Amino acid sequence: MATTKEYRDFVLEQLSMLDITCKSMMGEYLLYCDGILFGGIYNNRLLVKIVSSNEKYHMQEAIPYKNAKPMYFVDDLDNSDILRDIVLDTCESLSNQKK
Repeated sequence: MATTKEYRDFVLEQLSMLDITCKSMMGEYLLYCDGILFGGIYNNRLLVKIVSSNEKYHMQEAIPYKNAKPMYFVDDLDNSDILRDIVLDTCESLSNQKK
């Protein structure tokens, strides 16, 4: 099942406080914050990469698609403060890994 455009628009609206870029990929969407790929929208679920800095949010692991690495499922999209913190913490760890 591909992600609906309505769900994509909802997620992007919830993330509007950040500089988010969304790229379509085979019916799903990759999400970038300031050029860093931090997650995506898969089957109407917001998933972020698993890094040490976002473990503190105690999110459930989910598989985005067959044979993919697990990611964290962000289930509380209504709390914009937590959502922003999850994305920023994830991107900070990913940015540090590149250095």
